[in-house]
Amino acid sequence: MTDPRLKPEKITVYSTVWCPDCKRAKQFFGEQRIQYENVNIEEDSEAMAFVEQVNRGSRSVPTIIFPDGSVLVEPSNEALAEKLGLQTKAKRSFYDSIVIGGGPTGLTAALYMAREGMDVLVIEKSGLGGQVAVTQTLDNFPGFDDGVSGAEFADRLTRQARRFGVEILQAQSVTEINPEGRYLCIKTKDGSEYGSKAALLATGARYRRLGIPGETGLIGINVHFCATCDGAFYKDKKVLVIGGGNSGFEEGLFLTKFAKQVDIVEFLPQVKASKILQDAVAKREDMTVTVNHAVKELRGQHKLESVLVEDRASGETKEWHYDGIFVFIGLEPNSDLAAGKVEIDKWGFVVTDKTLMTSLPGLFAAGDVRAGSTKQAASAAGEGATAALMIRQYLQELG
Repeated sequence: MTDPRLKPEKITVYSTVWCPDCKRAKQFFGEQRIQYENVNIEEDSEAMAFVEQVNRGSRSVPTIIFPDGSVLVEPSNEALAEKLGLQTKAKRSFYDSIVIGGGPTGLTAALYMAREGMDVLVIEKSGLGGQVAVTQTLDNFPGFDDGVSGAEFADRLTRQARRFGVEILQAQSVTEINPEGRYLCIKTKDGSEYGSKAALLATGARYRRLGIPGETGLIGINVHFCATCDGAFYKDKKVLVIGGGNSGFEEGLFLTKFAKQVDIVEFLPQVKASKILQDAVAKREDMTVTVNHAVKELRGQHKLESVLVEDRASGETKEWHYDGIFVFIGLEPNSDLAAGKVEIDKWGFVVTDKTLMTSLPGLFAAGDVRAGSTKQAASAAGEGATAALMIRQYLQELG
């Protein structure tokens, strides 16, 4: 009889908490919004024996079992992308326009340009839809009167772009943007180079890290930045949400679907979340909010053991104990590609003119990465449409 673990219902990752390749593979699945089951073989003797059986006596991790019965052992991200059927290389070497970033801004711009008959390539290193895709519910996006889940919105926007002929690369990173005469050269991590008449930087922003001792080593283990991605790992456990803005309260409420206790801590004396969210949290017996406290250090080797927190009013240092931490303390622009190439402001956001073009001719920027953007999904999509029209006008003038 075939071992049922060789044909699981969902992708199963056999791993350990100390294994860097395990952490990378799970991060890859998370970035691509691929659901998986994680099994820590150090806490499950039967799982450890199973891994040894699959690998002929070796405890090689990660060992990843797919529903079709196939097995990948210590795979690279490229191997995972191939297994998942993700397109990582473009069909052509030159496009009218290349969009870097597959969130609401990039996909909206791409479908607008494709409808105009342009050849458009979108390059996205993570999951299509950007941060919107891992938002529990979009309640304020025009046209969705009952709200829409972030995942569904992202899927619909992706299908719409593809329907108009947009070519999309996934699990692929852009490493350089260089001018070559009247064209732009876009280089990707796999060594490929693609030319274009214009390009749109729609790389969005990322969640800001705490920057405290102990954080880096625990990211992806017990420190997370996406409740939708990692909340299910904390069923019946106790978690701490750091950040008292709308994101912190929204994600905290979502985490109550899994965790038995969700506490929120805010650095400032008052939280910034909207009243409706504050009221929703206040009604729950499994949530608390602590203000005017600074998280100073995370302790633990390969596993979170304690959280050191300072009461900013009294100066007292406290030691809290949680199974996991979710951080929502603001955004930093993904503007690394623009550094040294175009003008950026003191916060790292890309500066554009009124046509959304940067100081490098042919390179446009829109959405959360742009200085002055409002960091809202609806406005991000609107900026994508505007950028598409501005790029069309630029190409007409370019001739």
